[in-house]
Order: sequence, then structure tokens, then C-alpha cells
Amino acid sequence: MKRSPTMLYGMKRRGFLILSCATLAAPAVLRAQVFDLRTAIEALPQLHSLQVLRNDELIFAEAPRGPGLNRFANIKSCSKSIVALLLGAAIDRDEVASVNMPLGEVAPRLLPRDATDGAAGITLEDLVTLRAGLERTSGANYGGWVSSRNWLADALSRPMVAEPGTRMLYSTGSTHILGAVLAEATGMSLLAQARQRLGAPLGIDIPPWTSDPQGYFLGGNEMALRPSAMLKIAKLMRDGGVFNGEQVVSRDWVDASMVVRANSPWSGMGYGYGWFLTRSGYVLARGYGGQVIAAHPGRRLAVAITSDPTRPARSGGYFGDLLNLLEGPILEA
Repeated sequence: MKRSPTMLYGMKRRGFLILSCATLAAPAVLRAQVFDLRTAIEALPQLHSLQVLRNDELIFAEAPRGPGLNRFANIKSCSKSIVALLLGAAIDRDEVASVNMPLGEVAPRLLPRDATDGAAGITLEDLVTLRAGLERTSGANYGGWVSSRNWLADALSRPMVAEPGTRMLYSTGSTHILGAVLAEATGMSLLAQARQRLGAPLGIDIPPWTSDPQGYFLGGNEMALRPSAMLKIAKLMRDGGVFNGEQVVSRDWVDASMVVRANSPWSGMGYGYGWFLTRSGYVLARGYGGQVIAAHPGRRLAVAITSDPTRPARSGGYFGDLLNLLEGPILEA
């Protein structure tokens, strides 16, 4: 049947990919699982796309809303997990001696003259685990922070509200400081690192994103990836840093990222080196609105979810629904 321009536009607009041939040929159990997932996402109008990879088999890939699976999506705070991987890559290359290096040694010129007492002693581990101790720049403070003339100076001159290395204080400013440290330590912008050390080996495109007034790319927010690229990163985490037979990030770093070092005061989930950790065995990146990059090594699952980036996704609301999806029909797959 010849499709009309209207039909073609409708298909493109939905970005809808149905694995119809694979599903028809699959066993009845798999067809039932796909049906369950499709039914579940119909009840989530905020969800844009869902992909599920089991072993090396793509068992679900649909985008019932939004721009589709191959258009760039703002991954919001999933960016924090990407920066964490770049820290691991820099340590692998001996550009950073260790995760225990203090800011005052690895990048002293980032410290402003009015830096808070103790800021120089904040370690890279404190930053990547969001335990820097500095007053948060996220939440109600975010607008004022990004309106400042110097984001790094603003973040590093905020008062200490906790001892570094103790309490998790979710703050994009902490990850932005870490991104700037990586730029100083490697001599490469965060964009160049992301493209060379993740984009090239994974075969994914990473466009430029927001930078601060001093030219440092924002560490921790506003990166964009295609949903198909998000799934590759999930697979990378699931497979211990290996992609297509290449060790992209060391196994030691990936394993260390999956050790609980803090707990979210809101969701209660554990937090490792830039990744949330669930009791059921997921390691996941989480971004505003319901952007998710998730891996479950034990079940050999990799999952990517994009959602409406303009609407909140609280742990007791839509994000809770996404966790139920991950730990229910997806985990059962």
C-alpha cells in the first residue's frame, strides 16, 4: 500500500519504532512481555521513549511520544553520570593521580580569592559523590547560580553546610567544579573529552551544550544525546566498561562506581561515583523530567528512557512510576 504524505508525517512525528517482525517470530512469553511494557507506557503520558536491551537482543524500542529514538534529547542531570565516567577515563590515563586528590592540588587556579575555608581540601571523590559539603546550587538556588558572573567562584565561595565527604548534597555546582577540574587536568574541554573518550568508541554524536561565562562546559546538566546513544552508555555500564570488545572505561572504575558511598535524602537510593544504585541491582543515571540511563548487570539488562523535559519527575510521583516500570515488567523480562 502506498503511504500518503500525511501517514508518513504521522509516523515520523511519533518517532514510533515497533519491532513487529521480531515480536511475531518470538516465543509467546516474549510477546506477552512486550505487550505488558506497551500497556504500561500507555499509562505514562509523560514518557517519550523506552528501549530495553537484554543480553544483545533489543526486545523493546518504542517512542510513542516526543521526537523519537534518533533525535537529540536533553538528558538533564544524567550528565552528572557522564562526567563521572570522564573522571574515570582521566584516572585511567594517569592525568589525575587518584579520586582522592584535593582540589587545591589538582586544579588550584580554580579556587577564587574568597573561596570558603576548606574548599581547597575538597577531594574529587567528594565532588563525584555529591558530598562536597558546600551549600547547594541546585533546587531553589539554581537560577541565582547560573545568573552569576562566575559559576565556579560562586559555588566555591558558598558556605560549608556539612563536613566534606559526609552528607550527600545534590548540587550541580559540585559536578560543574569536577568538570572544570577535568578540563584543567587534561588540557581538553569537557566536550572534547566526551567526544574522544565516549563518543568515538561508542559511535555516538555529542553536540556542544551550555558553557559558563568562563567557557567551561556545564558539568552536570544540559547535555544532549540521542536515546539510542543513551542505550549504548547503559550497555557500557552493564558490561563493565566494555563496548564492542574495547575497554572504554576501566572495569575497576565501573565497579567502584557501583559501591554505595552516600544515600539520597529524597529517594533513599544509594549513590556511587555519579550513579544511583537501587536495592534491586540497577545502576542508573537520573535527569529532570524522567530521563534515565539504567543498567542491571545481574539480569543482563540495559535500559534508556526519555521523558518530557519540562515537567518534574519526583521520587513520589512520575519517577516513582518509572522505578516501578524498571523493577516490574522490565526486570521480569
